[in-house]
Amino acid sequence: MVFRTYLIVAWLALAIFTAVVMANHGSGLFPIFFADIAAAGWPGQFNADFTTMLTLSALWCGWRGNWSAMAIAHALLAFVGGGIVLMATLLILHVRHNGDMRQVLLGDRAR
Repeated sequence: MVFRTYLIVAWLALAIFTAVVMANHGSGLFPIFFADIAAAGWPGQFNADFTTMLTLSALWCGWRGNWSAMAIAHALLAFVGGGIVLMATLLILHVRHNGDMRQVLLGDRAR
């Protein structure tokens, strides 16, 4: 129950924060994001690190779904959607598999 609670609270906090940022600054994330990486400062380092985490999340989504067309679409959505998509995915899977983390993480490979 703690894991599910965390996912719900973190998802809500991130969704609200994202909505506030978009309302105040628009949706022009990519030019700022990549300009920070190009500047080779700490904000760019964080963005580069975050990009590797997004890639890892996307690869897991694709792999877990056996690279079906839906899994590839999910992977692309996870890469672009970040924590919002990953936390929703984990929450849905956690509920679907009654908290069995082996099933959540491995999907069909857990059998």
